[in-house]
Amino acid sequence: MTKRIFITATNTDIGKTYTTLRLMECYSDMGYRVGVLKPIETGVSTEAPDATLLLQKLHQINPESLHLNIDDIAPIQLCLPAAPYVAKARSSIDLTLVDRALEKMEQICDICLIEGAGGLLVPIGKNYFIIDLIKRFDALALLISHCNLGCINDTLLSLEALKHREIQSIWALNCHNTEKFKSISKPYFDECFDEYFIVDRDIEQICQKLLLSKETA
Repeated sequence: MTKRIFITATNTDIGKTYTTLRLMECYSDMGYRVGVLKPIETGVSTEAPDATLLLQKLHQINPESLHLNIDDIAPIQLCLPAAPYVAKARSSIDLTLVDRALEKMEQICDICLIEGAGGLLVPIGKNYFIIDLIKRFDALALLISHCNLGCINDTLLSLEALKHREIQSIWALNCHNTEKFKSISKPYFDECFDEYFIVDRDIEQICQKLLLSKETA
């Protein structure tokens, strides 16, 4: 059975696509056939920028994917750079398109990486959110957080939301401002967590941890 890993974040522009690309490379180097999906991408004008990067990487690392195109990676593309519910003018989004894309992708992969849009509570419908996609796919979640001021609050709120939905998860920091992080937030994480990961430093450990973790309870 294909292992499903859903890459989400504490907000938009945190580094989901960057992290997904790193995971793709790492799992490919480990010998796995990797697949990738961006179920919903907004802010699409002439092309879907995130899905384009993912498709290019997929073609590089998985020769079985060469017949796939951008619509196979991002089955739902919306023009307005907003939450999907708003970008779709508050009308329903047909998630069976995503189900079919996932089924097609899993025919060529051992591990399927699924990249979300924005943060966990970005609305897809009036009462349906990105976090609900993780449950829909019965996937394991990788939460990406920033390391700027406020990352403690953002990380804890997102972890609490995942726990409330009984979604198995691990989390990592996409950390570029390391000096400020060391003095502002790192002391709390060091004291309150037995372990935590930083994407660039620990990508191999993140991959191994995800492989050993079980999907949604």
